[in-house]
Amino acid sequence: MSKILIVEDEQAMLVGLRDNLEFEGYEVDTADRGDDGLKKLQSADFDLVLLDVMLPGMSGFDVCKKARAAGINTPIILLTARGEELDKVLGLELGADDYVTKPFSLRELLARIKVILRRVGHASESTNEFISIGNLRVSFEAYEAFDLGNQPLKMSHKEFEILHYLFRHAGKIVSRDDILDQVWGMDYQPTTRTVDNFIVRLRNKIDTPESQHIVTVHGVGYKLVL
Repeated sequence: MSKILIVEDEQAMLVGLRDNLEFEGYEVDTADRGDDGLKKLQSADFDLVLLDVMLPGMSGFDVCKKARAAGINTPIILLTARGEELDKVLGLELGADDYVTKPFSLRELLARIKVILRRVGHASESTNEFISIGNLRVSFEAYEAFDLGNQPLKMSHKEFEILHYLFRHAGKIVSRDDILDQVWGMDYQPTTRTVDNFIVRLRNKIDTPESQHIVTVHGVGYKLVL
């Protein structure tokens, strides 16, 4: 049974989401403050987090940022009444996996939850094999990464997903739009600048001054060279 944490300060919304998710067979825990949600996320294992942006105690953006900085890769779906593109991009760049604007369709939200849990579930069913890419040893199944000195590296869920997609197409050029579609898979999409920022983070972990493994193909996209 998948366990979901809901962090939402609107009580009617919190209760409604909790009841519907429990009806769907999920185990649910809740918090109505950002700081309390972060504490729960740090102290227990969850399969997914529904995280409101406007929260007392700590904003959802800050909860997401602090969770990723602490190495917590639990998938996060942001919930917010805001609809501006800048907010969407900010949330995704902070490490969120999806972004739903209120008011939203419960059916749509449940579909997004199932898509993300299915992706994570596929990973957990695979063998835990480590692959070397430049300075990085990575297991796409366990969502773990180490440097050549065997020191653990913090990588967000989206960094793993982007690198995995590039690895599956190693030696081939993939466009930014391909990455957006395959990794985010949303009706609306973040800008290509979001992909570029994630690529910079991955290069900082993988590349050395002597070797570049993620190559920019100007005007087209990126290519992973092993």
